[in-house]
Amino acid sequence: MPDAPIQPLIEIIDLTKVYKMGEMEVHALRGVSLSIQPGEYVAIVGASGSGKSTLMNMIGLLDRPTDGIYRVGGTESQKLGKKALSDLRNREIGFVFQRFNLLARATAMRQVELPLFYAGVASRKSKQMATEALTRVGLGERTHHRPEELSGGQQQRVAIARAIVNQPSLLLADEPTGALDSQTGEEILTLFEDLHSQGLTLIVVTHDPDVAARAHRVITMRDGLILEDVQQVPSRPAPAPGGDASVAPVAQPTLDAQPRVVLETAGEVAV
Repeated sequence: MPDAPIQPLIEIIDLTKVYKMGEMEVHALRGVSLSIQPGEYVAIVGASGSGKSTLMNMIGLLDRPTDGIYRVGGTESQKLGKKALSDLRNREIGFVFQRFNLLARATAMRQVELPLFYAGVASRKSKQMATEALTRVGLGERTHHRPEELSGGQQQRVAIARAIVNQPSLLLADEPTGALDSQTGEEILTLFEDLHSQGLTLIVVTHDPDVAARAHRVITMRDGLILEDVQQVPSRPAPAPGGDASVAPVAQPTLDAQPRVVLETAGEVAV
């Protein structure tokens, strides 16, 4: 018998989103359809107002569509109540944002442990999982450092460790290098490639063509519609003279599956 087709991780059918501003309606999405398979590395690009941020919010289950169908791992999100929707988001999606969203006084270990604490994971187990996640992003020696003691790139690595500590199906990154210098941004993109090579599905929302060039697939949006959806051979920067542009490969420990949690505070999301 032939192998059964692989079920898409993300399936979007004729998705629309209309925001009402007084008597005016803003059509942010105008019938978007796409699917993303497990293990893909996708960039979503477009100018301001193109709908890419709205689509990101839909994929991340941070907002509900006006109409259409959105399935994550085969589950249709529109049919879920608030708690079930939150559970689905926590189970499937890790978030990385441009501004890191770290707690000012907490150590790297505590930042990564926090979702596990709210999920009820025992202290000893949560420390083990947080240590493994920090080691996986190359910060095994920085577990007790606070944000003020870390560079911007190291802070973003802490945010990535926090996003992957519960082994989500999807890592969703919104302008992940936007607050970093070019060299540090390159290190973060190389880390994403390492994580992707280990099987993580990755969606990066960006306006930067150099960031999009690292993905295997690029979805271009304009006026709330998908203008183009193409596969590509990802580019890599040329090695610097006398060295390699990449960072050292990260460790690949096995993380035990545990409940996921997303913390929502003051309109921001921390994972």
